[in-house]
Amino acid sequence: MSTPCENGHAFRQLLNALPSSVLLVDQRLRVVCANRNFLTKSRRTEAQTIGRHLAEVFPTVILERTDMAVRIRKVFRDGQTLRGRRIAYRAPGIPLRIYYYSLAPLADASSIETVMLFLEDVTEQVRLAEEVRRVEDHLASVVESASDLVLSVNISGHILTWNSAAESLTGLGLADVLGRYLWEICNCSARAEVCEVLLGTLSAGAGARACECRLTPPTGASVLVSWMFSPMKDDRGAVIGAVAVGRDLTERRKLEQQLRQSQKLAALGVMAGGIAHEIRNPLAVCSSAAQFLMEDDLPDDFRRDCAEKVQTGLLKASEIIENLLRFARPSVDEDMGEVDLVAVLHDTIDLIENQARVQKICVHRQLPEPPVSVRGVASLLQQVFMNLALNAINAMPSGGDLSVALTLAESEIEVQVTDTGVGIPESELEHIFDPFHRGSSPGWGTGLGLSISYSIVQRHLGRISARSKVGEGSCFTVGLPLL
Repeated sequence: MSTPCENGHAFRQLLNALPSSVLLVDQRLRVVCANRNFLTKSRRTEAQTIGRHLAEVFPTVILERTDMAVRIRKVFRDGQTLRGRRIAYRAPGIPLRIYYYSLAPLADASSIETVMLFLEDVTEQVRLAEEVRRVEDHLASVVESASDLVLSVNISGHILTWNSAAESLTGLGLADVLGRYLWEICNCSARAEVCEVLLGTLSAGAGARACECRLTPPTGASVLVSWMFSPMKDDRGAVIGAVAVGRDLTERRKLEQQLRQSQKLAALGVMAGGIAHEIRNPLAVCSSAAQFLMEDDLPDDFRRDCAEKVQTGLLKASEIIENLLRFARPSVDEDMGEVDLVAVLHDTIDLIENQARVQKICVHRQLPEPPVSVRGVASLLQQVFMNLALNAINAMPSGGDLSVALTLAESEIEVQVTDTGVGIPESELEHIFDPFHRGSSPGWGTGLGLSISYSIVQRHLGRISARSKVGEGSCFTVGLPLL
């Protein structure tokens, strides 16, 4: 009987059009037909293939490893198709290729004459699958190695993955949390917030969101965790879930508390040193004058002079103490009322203008004509701007320009006091509002003026900041809520 390959031109064209390699094998395991794909991949001609035994077409080691001959005979015997077997094949001079092969019987009305061998080249698919596996293993390793909690949830908010750090921190394994909502293991007071943030992240068009909450492990104390939720999207951009990264804030909060405590102690030390320095000077004068007053037969003029020095020193110490109290507790709440800030600024400039003129400083007023009202205490606000103006004057020992400008925003008033003086070094800018801070630039007094000004502005619900450049001058900005 003739094979389909021998008497079917159309059949041969069909085989040659297939992207797979195809062989027809008879019962003696001889190749009776081979399509173009097989001949190309194996680098063989028809003369080297047709009529040859499989052992001449395939390496013996492959035939033995796959039991190809046994399987073909089984197909002849049972008439059943055999699918999904893997074979590695290397033709002479080409790299190793990986195939999946299938065996199908070709029968006429009475018997099976040939078996069709399909060879599908899956080398690239295997390589890509291996690459995907390596990437997945790498990502899984990164997630498992992370010290932060990393988990994922589906579009409904149910937990899908749970890394080792999460298990270690909470004492809950993946089996304990799989399919549960994240907020179920949060502190009761934080569940509503976590639920809102997470479901908001899962909504269409949402971005990353953050929140803090306490986890409540089955054993042990609750743990404060900072969460960042980011949406997961598929290749079409649709949100399919969310990734949550949590960081244990326990140690961070301890460090922050220790830092705040050390800053308080450092500030207290600076303040104590400043107080001692400022009060020691007038007390030393009082002590010297008092020793003279204890002597007999002092001239009246000298005795009066010593008494005046004692009184002056005590007044100076009292002023320092009063400034300290004002810095600590500026009493603005009881006396606050409507204040015309333009009038306050004009009065302040009038008070310092004569001193500025003596020091060859030109004062520029950039103030609106109509009143601008804020809620506060006029005398204390004037003290703030007086301190800033006097500091500016002292920073220009050789003369210069002093500008006081007021601008209005939607809900805030900004007052800028600008000078062309010596400027403040960048290393000192962050400390200029500290009590008793003495800078290296000219014009620094007891170190309480800016501290008191800062405290007064804070009590007026405002803000104060400074920018400066050495040799070019400084600009202090006071922002106050518009009444």
